[in-house]
Amino acid sequence: MSEQNTTRIQQGLEHSDSSVRLRAAMAAGTAPAPGLVGTLIERCAVEPDFFVRDMLTWALTRHPAALTVPGLVAELRAERAQARSQALHTLSKIGDRRAWPAITPELLADADDEVARSAWRAAVVLVPEGGEPALAAALAAQLGRGGRATRLSLSQALIALGEAGAPVLRAAATGPDPRVRRHAIATERLACDPEAGFEAAIEEAKRLVALGQEG
Repeated sequence: MSEQNTTRIQQGLEHSDSSVRLRAAMAAGTAPAPGLVGTLIERCAVEPDFFVRDMLTWALTRHPAALTVPGLVAELRAERAQARSQALHTLSKIGDRRAWPAITPELLADADDEVARSAWRAAVVLVPEGGEPALAAALAAQLGRGGRATRLSLSQALIALGEAGAPVLRAAATGPDPRVRRHAIATERLACDPEAGFEAAIEEAKRLVALGQEG
C-alpha cells in the first residue's frame, strides 16, 4: 500500500462520520499495511461505534500476529477500560497463545465488567494445554458477579473449559454464598442442557437453593 493510501485510511479512521470510519477500517483489513497497525490499535481504544470497533478488530486480524500482538498486549495495561476490553477481544480473535502470559489474574477480576468478560473469553481461547484447571479456579472466583450478561459470559467460559470446570463448579454449588451457589448450579444445568437457556437454568438454581437441594 502506498504512503498516500495509508494516510488516507488513517484520516478516514478519525472522521466524524461513523460510515466513513467503517469504510476506512474495512480498507485497512482489505489491504493490510504494517504502518496501519498502531493507528488501528489506538482507534480501538476510543472508537464509540460498535460496528466500527468490530471492523477494526477484523482489520487487525488481517495483519501478521508478530506485528499486532505486542501492541495489543501493551494495551492491556491502559487506564481506559475500552482499550483493555477491545485489546482482549482482538487477541481472542487472533488466537496467538504467545499472548497468554498477559492474561493476568488482575484482568480476569477487572472491576469493569466488560473488561472482565473479554478477559474470560480470551483466556479460554489462549490457555495452554494443562493450564485449564488453574484457569477454571480463577474464573470460579468470579461466580455470582454482575448482571445477567456478565454471569452468562462467565458460565459460557467455564463450560468451554470442559472437564476442568466441573470440580470448581461442584465446590461452588455447595459454598456459603447463595448468589454463588445459584450461579454455579445454573452453569452446571446449562452445561448439561444448553437448549434449556440461561434464564431457565437460573430459575431452577434459585428454586434448588431455596429448598436446600443444591446437590
